[in-house]
Amino acid sequence: MSLPAARPPRRYDLLGAPFDGGSTLGWPGSRYAPARVRQAMEWILQRRENGEVYCLDHATVHPFPDDLLEDRGDVHVIGHDLEATLASAAEAVAGSVRAGRSPILLGGDDSLLYPAARGLAEATDGTVAIVHFDAHLDLLDENEHQGRYSHSSGMRRSCELPNVEVARSVQVGSRHFNFPSSLRFRESRGLRNIPAAEVHRRGAAAVAADVVEHVSGADRVLLAFDIDTIDPAHAPGAGAHEPGGLTSHQALEAVQSLAPYADALVLTEVNPLTDVRDQTANLAAYLIAHHVIHGRLAG
Repeated sequence: MSLPAARPPRRYDLLGAPFDGGSTLGWPGSRYAPARVRQAMEWILQRRENGEVYCLDHATVHPFPDDLLEDRGDVHVIGHDLEATLASAAEAVAGSVRAGRSPILLGGDDSLLYPAARGLAEATDGTVAIVHFDAHLDLLDENEHQGRYSHSSGMRRSCELPNVEVARSVQVGSRHFNFPSSLRFRESRGLRNIPAAEVHRRGAAAVAADVVEHVSGADRVLLAFDIDTIDPAHAPGAGAHEPGGLTSHQALEAVQSLAPYADALVLTEVNPLTDVRDQTANLAAYLIAHHVIHGRLAG
């Protein structure tokens, strides 16, 4: 009996999405995040030597060839047109997947969760599971104030995509209060939730292992990371502040563990206008770097 062929090492595309037109609540300003996070990435990438980088967390040297992470610039943003911008972002994500690469969509506000899921789903012959790190559920259907595609509806719209397996998807890091209708939707679709309090009790590594098992039946996995998953003490530059969130260490540990299983990443809600000395932009850059370095070989 022959063993299955090993998957080739991943190559990543960084796609900026400087758009916060879906920020109908909280603080706008995440349109400025891609530029600031890219600047923070320079501090990390200058440590490469001869196509390698040394990870002190695990005392290991990792390959980091020049083509491991390619910055493809920004997707086409139409500042006055939310739906056109989301469609543009979805097309860019799908194009990266079809080219055999792994997209990283860097927002921007969390309305961009939906085009990341849509792009991956449309370019995939199979099913998609979503691992959604967020302080909030983002399961709002629609209302007069926010419409259907705001930063409060990204997960709801993603769950409507025909090949997204909602029962294999999971939300991590949520806390405090939300709409009772969101609970009814979760229960009706079998969408799992692991609140931040459970991450604190069990530890990030144990939760990540549980998540890997939960999504294992899907053909592709989207890792969606809203920076407000992290406690504002560690990530003050966010669109909203929700106390009791993950620590920066827990977030980094979770991303390291999940990166080998994630086919795409969308990272949103970094807000330079509320940040303190680029603390949050720097953390976001490290989340991306760990996703790339630890996810290079598929799990």
